[in-house]
Amino acid sequence: MADDNKRNGEFWALALDRAQLGVWDSNLATGDCYYSPTWSKMLGYAEGELANTSDLWLTLTHPDDRERAMASGERHIAGLTPSIETELRLKHKDGHWVWVLDRGGIVERDDEGKPLRMMGVQTDITRQKEAEAALEQVNIRIRLALAASGTGIWHYDIGTNKSYWDTRTREIFGLVSDTDEVTADLWHTYLHPDDKETTERAHLPPPGSEGVTATQYRIVRRDGVVRHVESLVRFIAAGSAGQILGTVRDITDEKKRAEELAYAARHDALTGLLNRSAFDRLLAEHIGATNRLPLAVFYVDLDYFKALNDYAGHAAGDLALKSVAAGIVASLPPSAHAARLGGDEFALLVPNCEDACAERLARAVLAAVRDADLGPAVTSRRLAASIGIAFVRDPRTTVADALACADDACYAAKAGGRDRFAVFSAETASGAGGLNAARLAADLVDAMEDGRLKLFGQEIHRLGRPWEDSRHVELLARLAARNGKLIPPGEFIPVAERFGLAARLDRWIIRTALSRHGKAMLSGAISLGFNLSAQTLSDPQLWDFVDAAIAQNGAPPSAIGFEITETAAVTNFDAAEEFVRKARLRHCRVSLDDFGAGMSSFEYLRRFPVDAIKIDGSFIEHIADSRFDREIVSAITGIARSMGCAVVAEKIEEKSALEVLIGMGVAYGQGYFLHRPEPLEAIMARATGGAEKRFG
Repeated sequence: MADDNKRNGEFWALALDRAQLGVWDSNLATGDCYYSPTWSKMLGYAEGELANTSDLWLTLTHPDDRERAMASGERHIAGLTPSIETELRLKHKDGHWVWVLDRGGIVERDDEGKPLRMMGVQTDITRQKEAEAALEQVNIRIRLALAASGTGIWHYDIGTNKSYWDTRTREIFGLVSDTDEVTADLWHTYLHPDDKETTERAHLPPPGSEGVTATQYRIVRRDGVVRHVESLVRFIAAGSAGQILGTVRDITDEKKRAEELAYAARHDALTGLLNRSAFDRLLAEHIGATNRLPLAVFYVDLDYFKALNDYAGHAAGDLALKSVAAGIVASLPPSAHAARLGGDEFALLVPNCEDACAERLARAVLAAVRDADLGPAVTSRRLAASIGIAFVRDPRTTVADALACADDACYAAKAGGRDRFAVFSAETASGAGGLNAARLAADLVDAMEDGRLKLFGQEIHRLGRPWEDSRHVELLARLAARNGKLIPPGEFIPVAERFGLAARLDRWIIRTALSRHGKAMLSGAISLGFNLSAQTLSDPQLWDFVDAAIAQNGAPPSAIGFEITETAAVTNFDAAEEFVRKARLRHCRVSLDDFGAGMSSFEYLRRFPVDAIKIDGSFIEHIADSRFDREIVSAITGIARSMGCAVVAEKIEEKSALEVLIGMGVAYGQGYFLHRPEPLEAIMARATGGAEKRFG
């Protein structure tokens, strides 16, 4: 029997050691408490190393846990709980705290039922507590992420047919409730009738599936408000039959923003009409739909619009454009579409429209333009329009051809006296044929790729000094026809603008010049000035493109100048103002070109803090003989100097003009007398050395 007791003792000691359990045995009568060797080992002590005092466990307990641990034992002794069960921290020999789960209870009482002895077991749960803390950190992050994203969580228990919505889900649906549990069919009653079937199907993932289904749908809240929501749904194996777990997020504002962006991408911001790219796509669709032919295409160009801007300012011009656009739309049938191509040019397309229909609509549009409300700033001047009409009867016709024919007819209307319309025919076509402009536009695109588009330049001189003192060049483009003959800029630049290629052309010039000559610009050998079209000026992605080109090729911004014309500024005053602001932030130079040609030039100078103004050549070419021109140039020079702007005189073609300008204190000039445009490579060959460039 003694051997059996010994074996049993060894067995239990081994079991306790393997299970890493610490046993305590407390004599309530004497106050003594026994602690097993495994209890000491759990805290890093050898057997007998700890003094076996009655309050040993209490001295090792964390101060924050003592009251809770003692209360657990006292409640059990008082008969309030069937056992002792509490978590506490005990101090390890090396100083860190060990979390233990303490379980035990009364094992012996006297005849009167008074407790005499308690025993218990303490288990090391440190890893469990660390895992719980880590999990709580994850849960905190998840809750923060859900709160930040406005996402709600819900789940549906298939076995019990119960649904649970968290607070955020209830807020999204507008449900007032203090509990998470909702009736299983409640969600269905919120679904928009048009979305109900597909949404319910998307919210039933097959049992056992692991994929996540994303769906967007509309709900109708009890107050009648329609909201767009997005849910992510998946099946999880939980409960008797599984659960469907999902998220829900209100995306109404995102939907609205997306719709607004999509609208803005297709419409002109000022008038609300279609923009050029949207009109081109729509025209292509209509041409391809044979049931809409014949298709009447109208090209509408406002007459006297620039004069109105000069007379009344850009605000009146914007008002006029909006009024004209509204009048045009009101005069068209519901099946027609209108677009603003840019500036004061509009385009219309009318399906199933023959000659009589087109002529009737053209007269209505002319009347609408004449009757447009121009606002109180304009008292006597009125607008008119020239309209060109082309008919598309062949579904193989291209968009470019259709617009080219309508544009040629528009030119015929202008030549006929304006405020009228003309229908495209061989007789109204410009040049050798009505499609010459379209062909030239296509050829220009090819030339950018096959090397026939050439970079030329014209030197800008500091008057009375060698060009090497300034080293500034205005970039020009020359187009070589397939037969090698150069096509004048006066022919292909307007075509580029007409067919929406001007911005592409400007980008090609900027990219090509900086890639070829960025290092020379960095060394100070030369600085380049780029002319920008109205289309480029209005391009919201322009500065991203310029910044990338500068970063890639190393050209310093201070060696880059941009020239914007009065015409471009008139077309989009706000865009020009924003462009100048961004240019100055980058320390690129900005010049106002053709200055003085319009009545509102000084308004531009006041609004645009430019580095230089280029006086229109019409005031320079006869300056030696015209007192009026000298007075204009003198006034412009004085104003520019007071504003810290450099002045460049354009079109200096006679020595006498040069001498007059020097005498008037004009600092810079360009023109055939100083330098005839030549290939940029030839100019670069002369620009040797690392001389510092100076301008202004």
